[in-house]
Amino acid sequence: MNRTHNNGELRISDVNKIVELKGWVAKKRNLGSLVFIDLRDRYGITQIVLNEEMEALAKDIKNEYVIHVVGKVIERSSKNPNMPTGDIEIEASQIDIINTAKVTPIYTSDDTDASEDARMQYRYLDLRRPVMQNKIITRHKITRSIRDFLDNHDFIDIETPYLNRSTPEGARDFLVPSRVHNGSFYALPQSPQLFKQLLMVSGFERYYQIARCFRDEDLRLDRQPEFTQVDVEMSFMNTDEIITLGEQLIAKVMKDVKGIDLQLPLPRMTWHEAMEKYGIDKPDIRFGLELVNLNEVVKDVDFMVFKSALEANGHVKGINVKGEANNFSRKAIDKLTDIVKTYKAKGLAWLKVKDGKAEGPIAKFFNDEQMTRLLTAMDASDDDLLLFVSDAKYSVVCDALAALRNHLGKELKLYRQDEYAFLWVVDFPMFEYDEETKRYYAVHHPFTRPKDSDLDKIENDPANCLADAYDIVLNGFELGGGSQRIYEQELQERAFRALGFTQERIDSQFGWFVEAFQYGTP
Repeated sequence: MNRTHNNGELRISDVNKIVELKGWVAKKRNLGSLVFIDLRDRYGITQIVLNEEMEALAKDIKNEYVIHVVGKVIERSSKNPNMPTGDIEIEASQIDIINTAKVTPIYTSDDTDASEDARMQYRYLDLRRPVMQNKIITRHKITRSIRDFLDNHDFIDIETPYLNRSTPEGARDFLVPSRVHNGSFYALPQSPQLFKQLLMVSGFERYYQIARCFRDEDLRLDRQPEFTQVDVEMSFMNTDEIITLGEQLIAKVMKDVKGIDLQLPLPRMTWHEAMEKYGIDKPDIRFGLELVNLNEVVKDVDFMVFKSALEANGHVKGINVKGEANNFSRKAIDKLTDIVKTYKAKGLAWLKVKDGKAEGPIAKFFNDEQMTRLLTAMDASDDDLLLFVSDAKYSVVCDALAALRNHLGKELKLYRQDEYAFLWVVDFPMFEYDEETKRYYAVHHPFTRPKDSDLDKIENDPANCLADAYDIVLNGFELGGGSQRIYEQELQERAFRALGFTQERIDSQFGWFVEAFQYGTP
């Protein structure tokens, strides 16, 4: 019962061959005196045809049975151009049932309507679906391409420990109790951050690991408690060299896996520019709808919503939805208002441009000169829909309009689903201030190096201190990020103190790490 071919392999050139196939019954159809079976494995589907002599055996075969088929490859009279094997079928001479199957609680075809809970409960059935198998196979291809690239660039694959001590990296740790040391706990790694830095101290120069990471944080679209990341560390390279190597890796993966040639270098944008234009540090640049800063334009407008925000040193920003004024009723705009309110905005102001004039609830607050300035700043023309958010907090304005922009981009189909728009975002803030705790936190992690021009700002002006850090973004999702690392003991301790660490805490949590800086750190 050895198989000679898989179910995605046979072609018209194989006609008249005697073959043996194995797999799952994806579908069975009775058409008069003939019975057709779609035989599935991870490689694809091959159609099996049973004549009248085999019909009795076919009655015992049901969907998801595992069977063994012996037969002759023949040319199909009715070809299926949507299948790689669509030019042929197997005229069965023998069928053996390897194993039976109950009626499955969920469909194993791509068009299943099963709930997510049911799919999770019967994960092994859900993973029979070609669309799910293709995702896992694609992941394998990506990993293989990454390994090939890094191996060819002299990187060494090194494993780091899973059980270690807790270090502050931005999320809560998963803790594992120690049997030997009663009352003590190991922490599962949020990333191999400290270990890979110590590997640089050890002189390995180029390290990588396909690393499993664990973070005890709330589930989101792009966040899971455990995940895999490509972890890389290098010595003696500046930021431009690292970014160049990173985008060469991305280009290889895209070519190997998707057959797409990326144009290098990839575009870059500063964090400040991303926030100003898109309201978010991971913008989707497949479409426009850029945010417009209107602080100067509306500073004299007698509209209290704008006025109160600006008096509190806040911000007013707008989006021009070109040519869509007639497609958004008051009810539709109310739905957009609900979106921005989710992000703590108090409301959504709007105008529609018709016959060169702006109409809407806030038009009465503008005189002719002010309205002309607004329409010019917004690059407005007839049939445009202008949307505005104002608030005392910059983060509220940015968060609300970024979410609104992404919603409109999807709703109005402003981009192609098969488009890949990569972007480097650089020059992040080193620290962010938390109003509740009244202290600074690291935007990336405590080991990120400030830009050389901003070293004095660590103590003197932490709010405006820029990090030598960078993220790679694809279609509005952060794929990864990195930074130059601090490699001097004195600078590392200054960074810790800026984050509110006492010397006692530095010695207790990081003494073993900082000590390594005393022995020649690249």
